[in-house]
Amino acid sequence: MSAAVKRSRKRYGHHGKRWKGSRELEVGMKGILITCNMNEKKCTAEAFNLLSEYAEELFGPEKQENTGSSSEDEAEEEDVEVALKKEVAQLKASGAKQQRRFQAMESGANNVIFIRTQNLESDKLVHHILSDLHTTKKKKSRVILRMLPVTGTCKAFQDDMVKYLTTYLESWFKTPNCATYQIAFKARNSSHNKRDEIIKSIAELVGKLNPSNKVDLTNPELTIIVEVIKTVCCISVVKDYSRFRKYNVQEVLKEEAPKPDAAAEKTATDQPEQEEEKPTNQEENKGEEENGKNVSQENEEVKKSEEVKKSEEVKKSEEVKKSEEVKKSEEVKKSEEVNKDPKDE
Repeated sequence: MSAAVKRSRKRYGHHGKRWKGSRELEVGMKGILITCNMNEKKCTAEAFNLLSEYAEELFGPEKQENTGSSSEDEAEEEDVEVALKKEVAQLKASGAKQQRRFQAMESGANNVIFIRTQNLESDKLVHHILSDLHTTKKKKSRVILRMLPVTGTCKAFQDDMVKYLTTYLESWFKTPNCATYQIAFKARNSSHNKRDEIIKSIAELVGKLNPSNKVDLTNPELTIIVEVIKTVCCISVVKDYSRFRKYNVQEVLKEEAPKPDAAAEKTATDQPEQEEEKPTNQEENKGEEENGKNVSQENEEVKKSEEVKKSEEVKKSEEVKKSEEVKKSEEVKKSEEVNKDPKDE
């Protein structure tokens, strides 16, 4: 295997079986959950590139401890194995490996990767990425679907979750803070938690923190994300969850139509009043048309009811006439029978 491939695997956390154990998602970690389409390796590579690009833009370049003069080591003509052993020893001694900005971890679920973050706020980073993609409409990934920040973790049992969230949610929902909210719950490889019970218990907790907090499933100000994977519960509170299509980096590109060209924008700015008046006139015309339709429908219904009444009256009069004619015919018959000559019998 070439040295370049080894460096690439080391950078993106591809260590095969060595991922397990110390490189699994655990309680106490913070980072970003990323879902993908059947290609976790490519998703990991895309995630590192995307996160590194925007993290440098938002937080500045990553600061790493100097474990030695790399330029001097490259200049020296020494055995490659000796250099690698020195680097490994230096990393173990200084703990620099633990302080890297992004580390790929085993999430415990298929098509889901967990990127552990150090010394940055993952919720701000993910929101910054989605905001830029939403504005620029530039496609920067192929296999990444959703990017969910994880700013807190606890054991995935209802009592542990409620206990942890009691303190965790205070900064957003405790008096005097209040907001409209929704709860987005998802469980993977975990069957001991019932969705409805978890959502109900969290909603009751938010209500206790401040009765002014209200549920809004259409366009809430905040969304409480609860992602359970095996025995770990990943939690975060995010903004613009509906606007950014549930934090889906592919769908957020489709949210709005492309912006008009410069000429169209110029004409739009030159005639702002006319454009504002048009929709109001159309609305008034629509209202008048609807009112006219309603009036005509009412008139038609009145006419129909009158016609029905007339037809019923006509039928009744015809029936009366028939009954009178029958009576007359019966009386005529009786009179004829009475007037008959007995000789004829």
